Amino acid sequence: MSYFNVRVYGLLINGNNQILISDEQSGGRSFSKFPGGGLEYGEGLIDALKREFVEECNAEIEVLNHFYTTDFFEKSSFNDSQILSIYYLVKEVKPLEMAFKTVALDFDEASLQSFRWVSLDELTEDDVTFRTDKTVVNQLLALLAQVD
Repeated sequence: MSYFNVRVYGLLINGNNQILISDEQSGGRSFSKFPGGGLEYGEGLIDALKREFVEECNAEIEVLNHFYTTDFFEKSSFNDSQILSIYYLVKEVKPLEMAFKTVALDFDEASLQSFRWVSLDELTEDDVTFRTDKTVVNQLLALLAQVD
């Protein structure tokens, strides 16, 4: 049976004009995406995003603005669900206190997830794996080009 899989992600840009990318291993695959994850039953989008940042980054965030919602069909890479992803611009309440990597998919033996900062000047859709994340990268870069 097919079903919808609602995902929520945060676009966290630091004071150095870098965006946070999460590298993960799951289901026998390695991939890069924005921090966030699945909505749990009974949970709102904002609460889910805040929970995901606490779980993944041990960090409290403030949600600033909605940025993008998937507007095309995307089948999950892991099951038979249709993915619906919602992205928000977020900021950290306090500076993140965690180790950051400088290379994509650089995992410690004990962890299936790592984080890295990517400069907005160097960000491309190749920095993320999934189609919706690539769409978000392109929209973010287009928005930044308008501001410059």
